[in-house]
Amino acid sequence: MFREEAKKDGKTLNALCHALQRGNAEEAQLQLRKYLKKTISIRDTFARKELKENFYHGMLLGLLAFKENWVVSSNKEAGEGYADILVEINDDDDPMGIVIEVKYARDGNLDAVCQEALEQIEKRQYGDAFYDEDIVKVFKYGIACYKDKCRIMLIRGE
Repeated sequence: MFREEAKKDGKTLNALCHALQRGNAEEAQLQLRKYLKKTISIRDTFARKELKENFYHGMLLGLLAFKENWVVSSNKEAGEGYADILVEINDDDDPMGIVIEVKYARDGNLDAVCQEALEQIEKRQYGDAFYDEDIVKVFKYGIACYKDKCRIMLIRGE
Protein backbone atom coordinates (compact mmCIF):
# COMPACT_ATOMS: atom_id res chain seq x y z
CA MET A 1 0.00 0.00 0.00
CA PHE A 2 2.79 2.43 0.92
CA ARG A 3 4.60 1.77 -2.36
CA GLU A 4 1.42 2.55 -4.32
CA GLU A 5 0.86 5.76 -2.38
CA ALA A 6 4.50 6.75 -2.89
CA LYS A 7 4.17 6.26 -6.65
CA LYS A 8 1.42 8.89 -6.69
CA ASP A 9 3.98 11.45 -5.55
CA GLY A 10 6.60 10.35 -8.07
CA LYS A 11 7.98 13.81 -8.84
CA THR A 12 9.03 14.48 -5.24
CA LEU A 13 10.35 10.95 -4.76
CA ASN A 14 12.35 11.05 -7.98
CA ALA A 15 13.83 14.38 -6.88
CA LEU A 16 14.70 12.92 -3.46
CA CYS A 17 16.35 9.82 -4.95
CA HIS A 18 18.16 11.85 -7.61
CA ALA A 19 19.56 14.17 -4.93
CA LEU A 20 20.75 11.24 -2.80
CA GLN A 21 22.39 9.62 -5.82
CA ARG A 22 24.14 12.87 -6.76
CA GLY A 23 25.40 13.63 -3.26
CA ASN A 24 23.21 16.71 -2.88
CA ALA A 25 22.23 16.65 0.80
CA GLU A 26 20.56 20.07 0.71
CA GLU A 27 18.23 19.09 -2.13
CA ALA A 28 17.50 15.69 -0.53
CA GLN A 29 16.62 17.50 2.70
CA LEU A 30 14.32 19.92 0.85
CA GLN A 31 12.50 17.07 -0.91
CA LEU A 32 12.17 14.93 2.23
CA ARG A 33 10.85 17.92 4.18
CA LYS A 34 8.27 18.56 1.47
CA TYR A 35 7.21 14.94 1.62
CA LEU A 36 7.00 14.91 5.43
CA LYS A 37 4.96 18.11 5.56
CA LYS A 38 2.61 16.81 2.88
CA THR A 39 2.07 13.30 4.21
CA ILE A 40 2.54 12.87 7.95
CA SER A 41 0.99 14.19 11.09
CA ILE A 42 3.00 14.62 14.26
CA ARG A 43 0.50 12.13 15.70
CA ASP A 44 2.15 9.50 13.46
CA THR A 45 5.13 9.57 15.81
CA PHE A 46 3.09 9.01 18.99
CA ALA A 47 5.21 6.05 19.99
CA ARG A 48 7.49 5.49 22.92
CA LYS A 49 10.62 7.61 22.56
CA GLU A 50 12.82 4.64 21.73
CA LEU A 51 10.49 3.63 18.86
CA LYS A 52 10.08 7.01 17.14
CA GLU A 53 13.16 6.40 15.00
CA ASN A 54 11.53 3.22 13.65
CA PHE A 55 8.72 5.26 12.09
CA TYR A 56 11.12 7.35 10.00
CA HIS A 57 13.32 4.34 9.21
CA GLY A 58 10.37 2.40 7.82
CA MET A 59 9.07 5.39 5.90
CA LEU A 60 12.47 5.92 4.24
CA LEU A 61 12.64 2.25 3.28
CA GLY A 62 9.31 2.60 1.54
CA LEU A 63 10.37 5.77 -0.25
CA LEU A 64 13.67 4.33 -1.46
CA ALA A 65 11.94 1.17 -2.69
CA PHE A 66 10.27 3.49 -5.20
CA LYS A 67 13.40 3.12 -7.35
CA GLU A 68 13.03 -0.34 -8.84
CA ASN A 69 16.70 -0.67 -9.86
CA TRP A 70 18.01 0.15 -6.37
CA VAL A 71 18.86 -2.71 -4.00
CA VAL A 72 17.71 -1.46 -0.59
CA SER A 73 18.65 -3.30 2.61
CA SER A 74 17.56 -2.61 6.17
CA ASN A 75 19.64 -3.27 9.30
CA LYS A 76 22.22 -5.19 7.31
CA GLU A 77 25.52 -6.17 8.88
CA ALA A 78 28.19 -3.73 7.73
CA GLY A 79 31.61 -2.87 9.11
CA GLU A 80 31.38 -3.20 12.88
CA GLY A 81 27.62 -3.14 13.30
CA TYR A 82 24.34 -2.91 11.46
CA ALA A 83 23.64 -0.01 9.12
CA ASP A 84 20.10 1.34 9.18
CA ILE A 85 19.77 1.49 5.40
CA LEU A 86 22.15 0.46 2.62
CA VAL A 87 21.38 1.20 -1.03
CA GLU A 88 23.36 -0.35 -3.87
CA ILE A 89 22.96 1.23 -7.28
CA ASN A 90 24.34 -1.05 -9.97
CA ASP A 91 24.93 1.35 -12.81
CA ASP A 92 27.49 -0.25 -15.16
CA ASP A 93 29.22 3.08 -15.73
CA ASP A 94 29.08 4.34 -12.17
CA PRO A 95 28.19 1.76 -9.46
CA MET A 96 27.71 3.32 -6.07
CA GLY A 97 26.53 2.77 -2.53
CA ILE A 98 24.53 4.86 -0.13
CA VAL A 99 24.65 4.44 3.64
CA ILE A 100 21.87 6.05 5.68
CA GLU A 101 21.76 6.30 9.45
CA VAL A 102 18.44 7.60 10.78
CA LYS A 103 18.06 9.24 14.19
CA TYR A 104 15.16 10.84 16.04
CA ALA A 105 16.04 14.23 17.55
CA ARG A 106 14.19 13.97 20.86
CA ASP A 107 15.05 17.54 21.83
CA GLY A 108 14.57 18.96 18.33
CA ASN A 109 18.32 19.63 17.84
CA LEU A 110 18.48 18.27 14.31
CA ASP A 111 22.05 19.41 13.60
CA ALA A 112 23.59 17.71 16.64
CA VAL A 113 21.68 14.47 16.12
CA CYS A 114 22.49 14.42 12.42
CA GLN A 115 26.18 14.83 13.24
CA GLU A 116 25.85 11.96 15.72
CA ALA A 117 24.47 9.76 12.92
CA LEU A 118 27.45 10.59 10.68
CA GLU A 119 29.88 9.84 13.50
CA GLN A 120 28.23 6.45 14.00
CA ILE A 121 28.59 5.64 10.28
CA GLU A 122 32.30 6.46 10.39
CA LYS A 123 33.06 4.87 13.77
CA ARG A 124 31.34 1.62 12.87
CA GLN A 125 32.66 1.68 9.30
CA TYR A 126 29.32 0.99 7.62
CA GLY A 127 30.77 1.97 4.23
CA ASP A 128 32.94 -1.17 4.33
CA ALA A 129 29.92 -3.12 3.08
CA PHE A 130 30.48 -1.45 -0.29
CA TYR A 131 34.26 -1.19 -0.26
CA ASP A 132 34.39 -4.97 0.22
CA GLU A 133 32.41 -5.25 -3.05
CA ASP A 134 34.86 -2.92 -4.85
CA ILE A 135 32.33 -0.09 -4.90
CA VAL A 136 34.41 2.98 -4.11
CA LYS A 137 31.81 5.71 -4.63
CA VAL A 138 29.89 5.72 -1.36
CA PHE A 139 27.73 8.52 0.00
CA LYS A 140 27.11 8.40 3.74
CA TYR A 141 24.04 10.26 4.97
CA GLY A 142 23.02 11.12 8.49
CA ILE A 143 19.30 11.88 8.68
CA ALA A 144 17.79 13.39 11.80
CA CYS A 145 14.02 13.72 12.13
CA TYR A 146 11.78 15.54 14.57
CA LYS A 147 8.03 15.56 14.02
CA ASP A 148 7.61 16.75 10.41
CA LYS A 149 11.12 18.23 10.15
CA CYS A 150 14.40 16.68 9.06
CA ARG A 151 18.08 17.46 8.58
CA ILE A 152 20.34 15.61 6.16
CA MET A 153 24.14 15.75 6.19
CA LEU A 154 26.62 13.95 3.96
CA ILE A 155 30.10 12.48 4.04
CA ARG A 156 31.45 11.58 0.61
CA GLY A 157 33.45 8.38 0.43
CA GLU A 158 34.94 8.70 -3.03
